[in-house]
Amino acid sequence: MPHSEYKARQVRAKTHEVYEYDHDDNKPGKPLHILIPGGLIALATLGLIILIGYLTFIDESLSQELGIMLCLILSPFYVGGVFLFSYGYELYDIPRALRLTAIIVFVTLASVVIIAVLFAVLGNMKGGSSSSSKSSKSSSSSKSSGSSGKLSDLAGGFLGGAAGAGSKKSVGGSSSSGGGGSYHSGSGPIFVNTGGRTRVETREVTKEVIKEVPKEPMPIKCPFCSRSYVPVEHEYVCPSCGGVTPKELIEESQMPKDNSK
Repeated sequence: MPHSEYKARQVRAKTHEVYEYDHDDNKPGKPLHILIPGGLIALATLGLIILIGYLTFIDESLSQELGIMLCLILSPFYVGGVFLFSYGYELYDIPRALRLTAIIVFVTLASVVIIAVLFAVLGNMKGGSSSSSKSSKSSSSSKSSGSSGKLSDLAGGFLGGAAGAGSKKSVGGSSSSGGGGSYHSGSGPIFVNTGGRTRVETREVTKEVIKEVPKEPMPIKCPFCSRSYVPVEHEYVCPSCGGVTPKELIEESQMPKDNSK
């Protein structure tokens, strides 16, 4: 069995070599008959694994147990397809085909893990933004409901006050018309019935308010130096000699003035 002259990373030269080998009738085997079906099987299986992973971990339409079980079932088919592709690509060289299969499977697994992590991060970011928008909407709705509640309370208070005033007036009218006398409610209107007619009289009550004028302290003479001063203004100490004002002089200064004298 002939060996390939090129390495796997030399894709153009390697592909040309495989094509020439397949169309050479003097060489045994047809590598393209293995390479193409193996590549299609590997791609289809990888697509199914990615779809199941999306439905399991991101969309969450499948349970994790079922999704993991399906991925494990499809994994041998993917590895088998990759091996068939590598076996035809390496021109029936089994050691080189196994090495290429291991490299492809490892790179694919790493790529799938990276893509899954990216999808998970994007999903968490989208969920956080949606929750923040919902919280802002709920806070704005609570504010609007609070303001509408305050307005409704104010409106209810005004309506209640108006209804109370109307009921008081109706009670006053009925009592005055039925008894034939007078009805007086505090300082409000007075209804007087004279000869079948009701006459309304409004009286104003004047209340005299006596405002008490604060007392002004009177000056006294210091018993020590005969200096005249107001005890309150000097903290009950004589400004001349520094003597403490006696208690009886403090009371004398706080007595009201006698205007008759």
